[in-house]
Order: sequence, then C-alpha cells, then structure tokens
Amino acid sequence: MEEPVAQDRLVGFIREASSGVFQTMLGLELKPLADYTEIDPAPTNAGILSLVGFAGLWAGTGAFICSVKMACRIADALFLSEHDSVEEEVLDAVGEMTNMILGNVKTELEEILGPMALSIPTVLYGRDFIKRNQGKHEWTVVPFDFEGERIEVQVCLSRNQQNEHGRHAAKPHLAGV
Repeated sequence: MEEPVAQDRLVGFIREASSGVFQTMLGLELKPLADYTEIDPAPTNAGILSLVGFAGLWAGTGAFICSVKMACRIADALFLSEHDSVEEEVLDAVGEMTNMILGNVKTELEEILGPMALSIPTVLYGRDFIKRNQGKHEWTVVPFDFEGERIEVQVCLSRNQQNEHGRHAAKPHLAGV
C-alpha cells in the first residue's frame, strides 16, 4: 500500500472497529494478536470468508475470516438462538459483522482518503481456498483470539488508477440520479 494511511493507524482503525462491534453487538471481548502484512496469502482452512469492496480514489478489499465454530458463536450471540452448523442465518451473521466492522473502518479511512463506497458483503463457506486481488498488493492482517478461536480482519488498498486518469471517475452532478 502506498502509505497514505500509516500502517499503525490502519491497524488501530481495524482493532477499534472490531472490538467495538463485538462488544456492542455480541457482548464478546476480543483479544488482539500481533498484526502483520502479507502479499501472497496462504490458503485458508478457516471455513468462512466474508468480503467487501472499497471504491473511491483508493480502492480494495476488506475481509473477515473465522472458523465455522466461531461463525456459529457469532450467530448465537447476534440472533439469541443456537446454531450447530452453517446455515443461512450463520452466513447472514458473518455478513452483518463484516459490514459493521469494515463499514466503521471505511468511515475512518474517509477522513484521510476521501469519500469511499462499500459493497455489500459476499460470504463464502468452504475449505482450502485462496483469496487474491489482481496484481500484487499488500494485505494488512489484524488477528484476534476469542476463547481459542482465531478471527482475522484484513484490508488491502491501493490507489485507484482509473480514477487518477479520469476514466470511470464518479460524476458528482449525477450522484442524486
């Protein structure tokens, strides 16, 4: 990432948003683990991957990754009911957490990077899959622990080359159409 947002600030935004949403919405306390960056993410065995897209002068992807067990725990707390396996409500709960956490991160980033749009979450369930962006971009990975379960929130941003050159740039006068 070309450093418009210092790495420690981005990590702080992610930690604050994640801890705040888990505490407020679920009544759960996350334990932060050491953050790191990666360029070629290894395959995940976590089970649940939820993605959102960021768009603006800077564009990229945000990800929320957790195990099936943790996803069920999130759904239990969010919907006040028990979930033993992945079903629609569990995937919805993970999507909602992704939207709230990365929506809060986006709000903080907009103070530095300007207006951004956030896509609706896409939630994937499976094993041994790899996520990748076109090109080689650095992911900021912010992991947490909750009772032995690992949760990761990841962000990958780069300057939007299309907006820089005037192609596909937003047209402010059409925003209300």
